[in-house]
Amino acid sequence: MKLKILIGLMLIFNLAIGQNQQITRLDGSKISASAIDETVNRLMKKANVQGLSLSIINKSQQPYLKSYGYKNLDKNEFLDSATVLYAASFSKAVFGYLTMKLVEEKVIDLDKPLYTYLSKPIPEYEYFSDLKSDDRWKLMNARMCLSHTTGLPNVRWVHPTTGVQDTLGIMKIYFTPGQKYAYSGEGIKLLQLVIEEVTKQNVEELAIEKIFNPIGMTRTGYIWYDRFDNNYATGHLSDNTLNPKKKRTKPVAGASLVTTITDYTRFIEHLMNQKGLDKSMFEEMISPQIEILSKTQFPPITEETTTENKAINLSYGLGWGLLKCKYGRAFFKEGHDDAWRNYNINFIDKGISIIIITNSANGELIFKELLETLIADTFTPWKWESYFPID
Repeated sequence: MKLKILIGLMLIFNLAIGQNQQITRLDGSKISASAIDETVNRLMKKANVQGLSLSIINKSQQPYLKSYGYKNLDKNEFLDSATVLYAASFSKAVFGYLTMKLVEEKVIDLDKPLYTYLSKPIPEYEYFSDLKSDDRWKLMNARMCLSHTTGLPNVRWVHPTTGVQDTLGIMKIYFTPGQKYAYSGEGIKLLQLVIEEVTKQNVEELAIEKIFNPIGMTRTGYIWYDRFDNNYATGHLSDNTLNPKKKRTKPVAGASLVTTITDYTRFIEHLMNQKGLDKSMFEEMISPQIEILSKTQFPPITEETTTENKAINLSYGLGWGLLKCKYGRAFFKEGHDDAWRNYNINFIDKGISIIIITNSANGELIFKELLETLIADTFTPWKWESYFPID
């Protein structure tokens, strides 16, 4: 009986400590764990966001991590910190870091034309065969792929200027490589092809060796493992309809990553402490490669420009979007799919990060207010990213 009372008192004490926990925001002000809970729960209810996992890093270490809502609304199953989530284009950020490790190891050079690594010309690979009439593929290098300046479309099945489904799926170079920024998953796919041919390993094998195992990301993969079946989230469309993700058996460097909020926080902590790369290589990764002048990120190839983001020096690095504000530099990455909306931004000079992963098509409706309230981030280019709030 005394033991039960003691355990109960300990739980109450730990809960009280947790709710009184203070998170430091960019402007130096504090927000309590209970205020974070109130904000997240209120916004999720308002926007009908079914599930959300959140992590906030202070002083480059993880002080706050929590999951809210459902991993499967129909089954009344709740998210937790070990639930496997679809990372979407967080995949590209991890792949960018992986590529920089290979550059450091001199496996690949950022500026050497990619075709020189391959056993045959790029258009002789079936996926890129449409490029045979345009030899500008000879100009493409790893730096262009990671900074989204190859001129290739984002997804070949979606027209890059209109966003309309393209049933022909023709691969095309839309501008001279290196000329400007235009988000391109196909450019990442090209770099994956080169890296896998050079190393004789696939992206999953390389990531396990160089990232997942060293960092302790035990529930993360570019492919699906049976061990994930015991606890994983299902996506939800805006009307609560379930939208399960495909359990991939082949890695896709730009899109197939699955992870947990715990694992991805370990990855971001690793970066915020500048581990795993030489300082010069890390600085190269988060240094501006190309200024971004497009009015919006999607559709990716557009002639419409703006000066609205010059104040934050919006640009792209190697695998990461970049900005600069009065609190210093930040690197960020989005993730977006039919029923998943994810965002991560890292203010490296302040040691403050936030990671948001939602299994809801409505997730982006609450990003602006979450960022402003939880960490005082008023710098994320929410209009450019189309993070328009529900109001």
